[in-house]
Amino acid sequence: MTLILKQIFGLLKVLNSDTGSNQIASGIAFGLILGFIPALSLQTVFTFVLILIFRVQLGAVLISAFFFAFPAYLFDHTFNQLGSYILEMEGLRSLFTTLYAMPIIPYTRMFNSLVMGATAMAFMLFPLVFVIFRFLIIKYREKVVAKIKDTKLFKMLQATALYKWYHKYDQIYG
Repeated sequence: MTLILKQIFGLLKVLNSDTGSNQIASGIAFGLILGFIPALSLQTVFTFVLILIFRVQLGAVLISAFFFAFPAYLFDHTFNQLGSYILEMEGLRSLFTTLYAMPIIPYTRMFNSLVMGATAMAFMLFPLVFVIFRFLIIKYREKVVAKIKDTKLFKMLQATALYKWYHKYDQIYG
């Protein structure tokens, strides 16, 4: 429970910082993929490699993966139907047969209709989630953070020695 609260507070801190909105939004979108696909599959490893290659906010990835995992269970039936539809497409049958005969591809477990459907849905929703959360982050920073920074209480808090000490500590140790 403490790890989850720490990630939530870290995400709030990042939302209020100067971290780019693209980094946070892509972190949330990658969290969607990690939350939807099964944890013990090659897709998870591939997603983590992409997260490390691109500049993605890791805190946003972890917290959104945790929160997207819950609705994924609710949509298992839908994922299963989508995966069955994709796997039973006549035009793709020879492709799937060839891929399944390759040495590494079976570790993706794409022959399972639930895994295929969840992976397909995650990759279809990725751009939509990115665009929506990027818009929401920008609006949050324009509306909420700007209003909080203009309040007298926040300005009084910034004038205290404790806040100045914390700000200096945060700059040095992150």
